[in-house]
Amino acid sequence: MLLYGIFPPITTPFYSDGSVYYKKLEANVAQYSKTPIAGIVVQGSTGEAILLSDQERRDVFKAAREAAAPHKVLIAGTGIESAIETLRLTEYVATLGYDVAMVRTPHYYKGQMKPLNMATFYRTVADRSPLPVIIYNFPQATGYDIPAELVIELAGHPNIVGIKESGGNLEKVKQMVEGTRHVKRTATVTEVFAAVTGRMLAMEPSPAAADVVPVGALAGAATAVQAPPKFKTRSKEVGFQVMVGAAHQLEPSLQLGAVGAILAFACPAPTACFEIYTAWKEGDHVLAREKQQRITEAAKRVVSDFGIAGVKYAMDLNGYFGGPVRLPLLPLNAEQKAETDRLMAAIRN
Repeated sequence: MLLYGIFPPITTPFYSDGSVYYKKLEANVAQYSKTPIAGIVVQGSTGEAILLSDQERRDVFKAAREAAAPHKVLIAGTGIESAIETLRLTEYVATLGYDVAMVRTPHYYKGQMKPLNMATFYRTVADRSPLPVIIYNFPQATGYDIPAELVIELAGHPNIVGIKESGGNLEKVKQMVEGTRHVKRTATVTEVFAAVTGRMLAMEPSPAAADVVPVGALAGAATAVQAPPKFKTRSKEVGFQVMVGAAHQLEPSLQLGAVGAILAFACPAPTACFEIYTAWKEGDHVLAREKQQRITEAAKRVVSDFGIAGVKYAMDLNGYFGGPVRLPLLPLNAEQKAETDRLMAAIRN
């Protein structure tokens, strides 16, 4: 699966009483589907997944999938502390039509999370997962930072296709990119080198149900041929795909070899983040740096300092539904809102 581009890890909307506001979730996903993002991450850290019940997680996955455009890659955050529960949730999202499973590092027993534990966990999940797997490293939240050497080792597993590295360590990004160059893999893409999702393929005519063209009408025979496919595909070499999670470091991460990013700041500002990526992709490094400077301060404060409450408030400013967070998280105070207003004033999407 091609993971190039920008992916917002969407938030979970709530009513004021803390229950999930599914209609607003669907509206946000439909709106993101109209932007130039490559795909959507559902139930990542920004989605407050850890604060939801098992049934709420499943219902959120279902609602988001039904509202997403078929050409947007859908990544499901399925990481749970045990391998068996991670696999159960991954199997469920696979039945919904998700494309990739993003599995965070187990961390509750962090003192026992030695390299062998972590390697065995990811290999077990990857061996049995019906979806390709992305490692998710977020040490600021988990207190565990997976070593680059272990990522390089796991990159050799055929079903582990990439990593979301949210630690903010550019030297580590460089090390992982260079250490996995030997991994040779390809992804199916469209004629314009965009990702091909499972939902796109499901829309293709099947041999049993496809529209047919009666050849007899043209050649006098009582036979038929299958209608041509709706789109053509090709292969692209992708290797092991390193993605990052810090919007204020997007441009330098791309320069070091990252191929994409899962950015909380893309929830309120998907186009602003995409502009950095596309300028870099087109080789206009001066413009990429200018676009990076435009969002750097806002990304640091709104995401890194104010957290999910900051992301949701910024979404409200930019035409998405952010709404309240779920306790124990708290909303922004008046001073934080005023600062977010100022930071986001020139970043509209």
